[in-house]
Amino acid sequence: MPEQEQAFAFHLLRYTPIAARDEFLNVGVVLHDPASKRAEVRLVESESEFARLRRIHPAADLDLVRGLEAELRAQLGAHESDATAWLARLDQTLSGVLQLSPRRAVLSFDFDEELDRLYKAHVEPVRGPSATDSPHSRVGLRARATDVFRQNGILKRMQRNIRVEEFTHPGDPMRLDFAYRKNGTRGFVQMLPLERDPAQVKALAYTSECVREKMNGAEFTAVCEERPRAGNPRHDFVAGLLARQQIELVSLPELEGWSRQLGMRLQ
Repeated sequence: MPEQEQAFAFHLLRYTPIAARDEFLNVGVVLHDPASKRAEVRLVESESEFARLRRIHPAADLDLVRGLEAELRAQLGAHESDATAWLARLDQTLSGVLQLSPRRAVLSFDFDEELDRLYKAHVEPVRGPSATDSPHSRVGLRARATDVFRQNGILKRMQRNIRVEEFTHPGDPMRLDFAYRKNGTRGFVQMLPLERDPAQVKALAYTSECVREKMNGAEFTAVCEERPRAGNPRHDFVAGLLARQQIELVSLPELEGWSRQLGMRLQ
């Protein structure tokens, strides 16, 4: 039976330094599923986004915006069983320069995917075509992985956009793309383009060490656009570091078979 679209509701979080002038910049999105009472937030986090906020509003209180996600997540944690009640009170707890937009309805097959779409559509800076739009960029690889996991029936059993700061240090902005539970252990999947910034593999290697210190038996998988080519210095570096950290490397053509095998073992 095909999946049916679900009715969600969302609010945009607006930074409004001068309310009387009705000028604002969207700095986040709150998505709510009334049926399950689940809510989730996503706010600006990259330095380029904060720089954009400062350009538009030179006197912007960046510390206020930087601390907002942690504050909202703490509130959500306190209302985990009833996010509806949290949303009803949220507008009253925000400071004067932060406002919620009116509630709007949206239909979607997937809660997490819709949160990403809303963020890109309403919060993320508009940009022209670039290398990040390539099928072999992190964005492209993540989109392909999402499709493969959905087709194999495991996407709904996976977490997405997992913050690593609970394993590393508070304020660490890195997120892992996917996570799952298998036989009492946790696994993490990260998109890792071979031809992009090699610092990404260093960040993943460091993060895997931190996670395993706190979570014995955790497994990691890196999804790359292709198998590393022998003799290519960058590919050799990535493959070698992943092997030393015991991070499995799966190429995009291998992802279909890998996900089918994972589906048979997921809890």
